[in-house]
Amino acid sequence: MVAIIKTGHSIHRILNYNENKVQQGVADCIGAGNYPVDFEKMVFTMKLNRFLKQADLNENVKRNSVHISLNFDVTEKGISKEKLMEIADTYMEKIGFSEQPYLVYQHHDAGHPHIHIISLKVRANGSRIDMQNIGRNQSEKARKEIEISYGLVPAEKHKREKELVVKPVNTNKVEYGRTETKRAITNVLDKVLKNYKYTSLPELNAVLQQYNVVADRGTENSRIFQNRGLVYRILNESGEKVGVPIKASDFYSHPTLKFLEERFIVNEKARTHYKSRLKNTIDMALLDQKKMSIQELKKTLALSGINMVFRQNGEGLLYGITYVDHQTQCVFNGSALGKLYSAKAIQERCGLNDIIEQQITTSKIEKSHRAASQTNSKEVSHSLIGNGSPRDSSADIATGIGKLINVLTQSEQDSSFLPNQLKGKKKKKKRKGQSDNQ
Repeated sequence: MVAIIKTGHSIHRILNYNENKVQQGVADCIGAGNYPVDFEKMVFTMKLNRFLKQADLNENVKRNSVHISLNFDVTEKGISKEKLMEIADTYMEKIGFSEQPYLVYQHHDAGHPHIHIISLKVRANGSRIDMQNIGRNQSEKARKEIEISYGLVPAEKHKREKELVVKPVNTNKVEYGRTETKRAITNVLDKVLKNYKYTSLPELNAVLQQYNVVADRGTENSRIFQNRGLVYRILNESGEKVGVPIKASDFYSHPTLKFLEERFIVNEKARTHYKSRLKNTIDMALLDQKKMSIQELKKTLALSGINMVFRQNGEGLLYGITYVDHQTQCVFNGSALGKLYSAKAIQERCGLNDIIEQQITTSKIEKSHRAASQTNSKEVSHSLIGNGSPRDSSADIATGIGKLINVLTQSEQDSSFLPNQLKGKKKKKKRKGQSDNQ
């Protein structure tokens, strides 16, 4: 079992998120804690007002909402609602929330069984619950005890990463309506945004596009771009945007541009230690063969869990490479690794570029033509002056120089030349409107 705890500013937003899941038919409210009415008889306003009244007891607590998800192994899909509710009650007691109001929802929209618990940080007496290090201390202890008590699969880190990996959106199965699109994109964002270390929107998209999703700001002249907006869209197999665009602010996790820019700063430092692994893997792959194509390099790196994402212009020319290391969950543009890993350098190191070879060949041909031209010029000079052989006499050289001077100083002869005296007088043209008698 894996427990994830988040806090927020809006209890209304968290409740609305879970209730919308119920309306969509992908979740059920399976129980409540410390509510005066049975959960099956409560409407939305009754659920919300219980939280709001207690939250109002301490207005100084800004992040007053608590959202917990308990995630189980994929093999534990048969857990009954009653057992899930028992696990939720036990967990809340062990982390110190047994007297807090809470609602429990079972979700069915992921590959693994999981439940969501909504509660708040304000006690009935108005005091604030300190949640600093609660995940590392109380929650981790509770998780281990519950796994033993209920016979659950232990949350081994490497095993969980393998089993909870998100799959690309199957666009053939998505009906392009708002609900289906949002659900598909949410599953991808929940996995990628919090786990991968990206430092720009293009780097994030290098990961998202592998799951048929893209974060889109629109063109620079568009209203969404100028207002710093962001939408998420589904891509088809050809990389074309399809379906209904969903605004970032419409998702529960609120993955807006501002949110991403904050992540960029954190990720920049967090990914630094993983550069060496990526650079070494690329270098070793290129050392295996003296000459390999860039596509062969891409296949070789994929065996180590590294994807090369190519950026090409409209003419298909490669101008950038982004590396997505799924093992360390780090994303790097080639230039961020160093000059040797940029698109231009990788093409040169691969020795694949036919254009470069063609340019070299063309350059050699041009040099050859220039050399031949220079040789011909020398031969002409030698024919006038002499071939410069030691056997030539000084008289021959002088004669050759004299011939060259005569050629250079000889005046041009024109057979059509006539003296002025023999030329006929030109007849003057009459101007328009001018008579013969002036």
